[in-house]
Amino acid sequence: MVVEMTVVTERKTRVMLGMSGGVDSSAAAALLLEQGYEVIGVTLKLWPQDCVSRAEDKCCGPQAVMDARAVAHSLSIPYYLVDEAAEFQQHVIQYFADEYKAGRTPNPCVMCNEKLKFGRLLTRADQLGAQYVATGHFARTALCAQTGRTLLKRGLDGRKDQSYFLFSLRQEQLARAMFPLGEKTKSDTREVARHCGLKTADKEESMEICFVPDNDYGGFLKKAGLVQPHRGEIVDVHGRKLGEHEGIEFYTVGQRKGLGISSAKPLYVVELDAANNRVVVGDEAQLERDTFIVERCNWIPFAQPPAAIEASVKIRYNHAGTPALITPHPDGDGTAQVRLHESQRAIAPGQACVFYQDDLVVGGGWIRR
Repeated sequence: MVVEMTVVTERKTRVMLGMSGGVDSSAAAALLLEQGYEVIGVTLKLWPQDCVSRAEDKCCGPQAVMDARAVAHSLSIPYYLVDEAAEFQQHVIQYFADEYKAGRTPNPCVMCNEKLKFGRLLTRADQLGAQYVATGHFARTALCAQTGRTLLKRGLDGRKDQSYFLFSLRQEQLARAMFPLGEKTKSDTREVARHCGLKTADKEESMEICFVPDNDYGGFLKKAGLVQPHRGEIVDVHGRKLGEHEGIEFYTVGQRKGLGISSAKPLYVVELDAANNRVVVGDEAQLERDTFIVERCNWIPFAQPPAAIEASVKIRYNHAGTPALITPHPDGDGTAQVRLHESQRAIAPGQACVFYQDDLVVGGGWIRR
């Protein structure tokens, strides 16, 4: 008698990996394969046509796509280029311009993560049957056994930690997020890429916003036709006119250089008054603040925050963090008061303020005027 045996092969968990063409996402692909996942590489084509020539080697440029495709081929994983330029224009670039017009300092990387990398990319993952979306961010997630909520934590490499840019991700996004580099250092990451013979192993990384590769925000806004120069007054904190400007969009809180006015002592931008088209300047002491409001808060370890939270807060990405008392509004309107234990300089409306307790990201919000 011949007995037929049916062999059941367990299907691997499918992960969609966002590939930017850099060493981080390349190493993430290799690590996921090593861990036994089925990996699909995807690059989101984000660049507007008027931006291509200025971003050849950034994550929104053609060279980056070529590098990502080459890495996928080297690792023998499927690769797709998906056009999300219209979404990027709406949710990132237009937001970027609108915030500057309103006298606020935008953070486009946070919006790109929320709306595209863990927004549109999750939709694409569903279409391709992928359970998770992975990126090359230096951050970690963990499941809280008591609440069942997905926690967000700093990456192990404190110098490269990118959890700040992920604070606005909701539970449904975090639950499907994977960060293979969370337990790695930057040098570990390059070593992984070298070991696998990936062409991006020694690729230089960029610290600028991908669609503003020369770091000239005002120039980008003008060249893209998003902002037109419009004359207004530069005034001191008492309202006295000191000079004129060509648009509040070309200034940021804390700026000292390029004001075009003379003074016996150094002057800094302390406020951008969009309603009156004014740039307000003052001395360095007038940049100091110890209390402000954040809005559109996202709380990660809990659905409803406690009445008061002691945490370390970062008022911008490259800020070291400072102790503060955070008091969420009792009406649950998404706002909270942040009272710093020590005043900080140049707290800019529009920037993200992220709350930490050791490595745990408690949440964060957007600094209000």
